[in-house]
Amino acid sequence: MKSFIAGKNGKLSKLALYYIEDLSYSTLLKSLRKKDVKVNGKRISSDLDLVVGDKVDIYFTPKTTEKFTEIYLDKNVVVVYKKSGYLSESLYDDIAEKYNGARFIHRLDRNTDGVMIFALNKRAEEELIKGFKSHDFIKKYQAEVVGAPKKKEDVLTAFLLKDKESATVKIFDREVKGAVAIKTGYKLIEKKAETSVLEVTLYTGKTHQIRAHLSHVGCPIVGDGKYGDFAFNQRVGVKTQMLTAKSLTLKFSDKSFLAYLDGKKFEYKG
Repeated sequence: MKSFIAGKNGKLSKLALYYIEDLSYSTLLKSLRKKDVKVNGKRISSDLDLVVGDKVDIYFTPKTTEKFTEIYLDKNVVVVYKKSGYLSESLYDDIAEKYNGARFIHRLDRNTDGVMIFALNKRAEEELIKGFKSHDFIKKYQAEVVGAPKKKEDVLTAFLLKDKESATVKIFDREVKGAVAIKTGYKLIEKKAETSVLEVTLYTGKTHQIRAHLSHVGCPIVGDGKYGDFAFNQRVGVKTQMLTAKSLTLKFSDKSFLAYLDGKKFEYKG
């Protein structure tokens, strides 16, 4: 059995597939037909509307899947490749089970795959968090976008405002109340018939920053279900978000507890 509590209003099917990673739409329909779904303790057989706070229990046998592969490990840190389709928090549960003392450091969007690092002790945790907060680390992504940017290389600046109700963000070219400044760099790697491949440098790591910022300048990421070109995605049949955290380069002073990792680049080469 897997359970979740609705964090927003919406159809049971949509929320269930979001909250429960190992659940497929066909499995959910099968569970509904068998009345193996409970909402607030009552068995149901239809895809009804949920409201915030509703507790849902779904009885099914999840498939066993590996959410990550190890890239690097020492006594202080573990670096992994996170597969697409998994929440960072869910991945951490598996990491903590496999690596004793693992500590959560940073996030990737559920449908973004790529490199993540976890600390294995308190001192490493403090150093890694400090590095992310000060933007000392170099984070490179690869994105396939619809169309092509006007320039082959640029550093974009804007302001990002969270919309908690819709769980999205909005991008503005000027400062607005509640928004934070963002900075996103890119370089054109390959130009295809209808899309382009970009190397993206994340200077400020804010929620959905790359996805929303590139969409704002007319280059939405292929397969993006929130900020993408929905007509294009449907026409080409792409459902997977084409965004990968390709590499993470660490920067530490010679006095740091993790000085031996200064300049170390962890990269996913798949």
